[in-house]
Amino acid sequence: MSQCVGRVPRLEATGEPEELNQVEIELSVLSRQCSERRISNTETLTCEIAAWEKQRNKQKASVYWGFQTKDDRRKMQRLYPNLT
Repeated sequence: MSQCVGRVPRLEATGEPEELNQVEIELSVLSRQCSERRISNTETLTCEIAAWEKQRNKQKASVYWGFQTKDDRRKMQRLYPNLT
């Protein structure tokens, strides 16, 4: 019997907006890697997600936020008041 047998739990993400953005990004990465095929049963899906998660953790994958607050304020200055 496979160690990955079980029902796929319902995804429920709660937390700070930044954390939810990270969850959304990780789900997008997973989705793109499996987008060319259908996974026919929950056992296969569970095993593949476990393998994917193990690999992402091994890589120490992280989210790179490509801007800082000061850059954001400069790029979107019309939306931010000048506080100085």
